[in-house]
Amino acid sequence: MTCAHGLLQNHEAAFAIDASRIVFGPRTLDEVGEHAKSLGAKRVALFTDRAVGKLEHVSRARKSLQNANIDVALYDAVHVEPTDASFIDAALFAKEGRFDAYVSIGGGSTIDTCKAASLYATFPADFLDYVNAPVGAGKPVPGALPPHIACPTTCGTGSETTGIAVCDVLALKAKTGIASARLRPSLALVDPTCTYTLPPEVVAASGFDVLCHALESFTARAFSSRAYGLPRPLSQGANPWSDIGSREALRIGGENFVDAVQGSERARDQLAWAATLAGVAFGNAGVHIPHAMAYAVAGLVRDFRMKGYPQEEAMVPHGVSVVVNAPSAFRFTAGTNPERHRIAAEILGDRDGDLSRALETLMRKASVPVGLREVGYTRDDVPALVKGTIVQKRLLSNAPRDVGEAELVELFEGAL
Repeated sequence: MTCAHGLLQNHEAAFAIDASRIVFGPRTLDEVGEHAKSLGAKRVALFTDRAVGKLEHVSRARKSLQNANIDVALYDAVHVEPTDASFIDAALFAKEGRFDAYVSIGGGSTIDTCKAASLYATFPADFLDYVNAPVGAGKPVPGALPPHIACPTTCGTGSETTGIAVCDVLALKAKTGIASARLRPSLALVDPTCTYTLPPEVVAASGFDVLCHALESFTARAFSSRAYGLPRPLSQGANPWSDIGSREALRIGGENFVDAVQGSERARDQLAWAATLAGVAFGNAGVHIPHAMAYAVAGLVRDFRMKGYPQEEAMVPHGVSVVVNAPSAFRFTAGTNPERHRIAAEILGDRDGDLSRALETLMRKASVPVGLREVGYTRDDVPALVKGTIVQKRLLSNAPRDVGEAELVELFEGAL
């Protein structure tokens, strides 16, 4: 894609480039105190989950913050795959603590929970007020939020660079989220050594999230197809900036994916960099069908449990809930831009340019479920899955083809 000139009247001719400030490299987690101090922090809420809280990452960060003479209060009750209830609990902690800055250490669940806690503590409202329409009211965030330093410990979600926070609305049995540029962390502090302790299954799931972020951004509707209007949406569609990050994330992620799953520290360093690139890409372009379908897949889970994750409750890890749909989705979108789909497939190692097959090959190599049946769904579940997906308007409107209920039935049946 080149810069847009001579576009249809009243269509978008410009795109925005937004990103968190990023510091990337080994041992950067030990710098968090100085970074927080430079942002004016005096009292920090440190968010994590109980599993990560037992690792040295949190103690390293806490020591760094205390060495910078910053008061720290720990919140380690983050729910893996957050819910509206867990967001509300975290917001209550944040409101009572009267913090002037936030630090999150963990995967996307922790970073997203921290974003939501800061939002509702700063600008209290009914929970659904800020949630994306049509599930919620989709009200804009009314002002700036306190500084937030996001420190990812997985190599996949990209949440440290985006203005999106996702949760499961329990009453609907479907995921949705809050999207605002004001949610974007002030600083992404990416220390790839934090990924060295991850089980292979977590690397596989988060790695597929990286690849799908890049693939969906690269194949999203073009930014220039949108009607002109301000403010520009957070998900603008594919644009020259997002194309750069998407292609490079695919190249680096594809080359290092299998080795990273198998434990190579060098490959995990590279996958963490791919995750950062993909996060910046989809933070500007947006994702589409595979992620929209994933919200229903995760929300309606019955009894699937994946090794390497907490076993207390059924859960389809986010990256898995996305990639089980991706081959079906990319078969559906392939005709919209065959060249982009071919390029992506070849980057991922399929010489014939079959993107769906390239993904299925990687899924088998990484030993993750291939298709919805392997995470417990049958054809009888398709109507409920469609119902949980059709409300994901923000994502579906970013797809390169129109997607309604009939198309979603086809997509889910293809994903079984």
